[in-house]
Amino acid sequence: MTDAATRDTYLYDPCESRHVSERIVVVGGGTGLFTALSGLRRYDVDLTAVVTMADSGGSAGRLRDEFGFLPAGDVRRCLVALAADDQVGMLLRQLFEYRFERGEGLTGHSFGNLLLTALTDLTGGIDRAIIEAAHLLRIKGQVLPVTLSHSHLYAELTDGEIIAGEAAIDARRDSVPIERVYLDPPAEATPEAIAAIKSADLVVLGPGDLYTSLLPTLLVAGIREAMGTSRALTVYVCNVMTKHGETDGYAASDFLRVITRYLGEGTLGAALLSYYESLPRDVQARYQAARSVPVSIDLERCYEYAPRLMVRPMAAAGTLVRHDADRLADALLALLHDTKTESVPNSAAEVPA
Repeated sequence: MTDAATRDTYLYDPCESRHVSERIVVVGGGTGLFTALSGLRRYDVDLTAVVTMADSGGSAGRLRDEFGFLPAGDVRRCLVALAADDQVGMLLRQLFEYRFERGEGLTGHSFGNLLLTALTDLTGGIDRAIIEAAHLLRIKGQVLPVTLSHSHLYAELTDGEIIAGEAAIDARRDSVPIERVYLDPPAEATPEAIAAIKSADLVVLGPGDLYTSLLPTLLVAGIREAMGTSRALTVYVCNVMTKHGETDGYAASDFLRVITRYLGEGTLGAALLSYYESLPRDVQARYQAARSVPVSIDLERCYEYAPRLMVRPMAAAGTLVRHDADRLADALLALLHDTKTESVPNSAAEVPA
């Protein structure tokens, strides 16, 4: 429990200072990690992505099954997010994200996944393949696999059923809650990932799917311990929308509760909570059909898990509702620098509906 006297709620101010030079480590996978890195790369910071190796679906999953290598999909997205932004870099980004729509055996594969698979074969490991791909893309920062262990993600539901594999967990659409997730066999963190976390000024968890992108990194032996002993401020970026089959009925405090369960009490230093004032009608209808709703922000209960909360309108609605990369980066840097312009008691904090 957090003492009310230490609580801070940060409200939005577009005029905050934006120049920094600290070490920031972003942990997770999927489109959320891509979003965070895309925004943070604008700053004078030392960026590191610590990436989940639990992916088992899509192109990356197919290559994992066929070649026996660790999955490249989440790594590819991070490399693209940090790639040089000149003309050559932009072309290489498009090339890495190019997805084949025809061709026997090629349909559905992305070029970047194929290249990383080939580099893994040539260099002897995905860690070395990432280094070579990073040179090609001239990335800003570094991308590290959280583990080199060949492990798979499992979910145990409250009725005792076991779901095997990240892709199967991600695709399930029933409402039986997830009781826990675990890796089998257990995985060990890479020394590089541990060192990056221990030397960081800011460790960012998310945004991303709670059970299939974030928790697989915290389940790797050594990561939780590294975060617990790091001098960094550890921040969780809460999801904007619930996901049917994973987080049905979750409020913001439920996300924080689960993160704390796997991270350990006392490690989480702050949480970023986002809202969208009014969803476009077509977007709202799409999410309703998918049985997904905006995450409600219950500040009182959130303070049970994080001593500081920052509440900002960071969501952007296109086809889907996602965090806006620039707004997210601004919020993270503002939180790191403690540049609040208005702090209110918890009982007075209001979040627009």
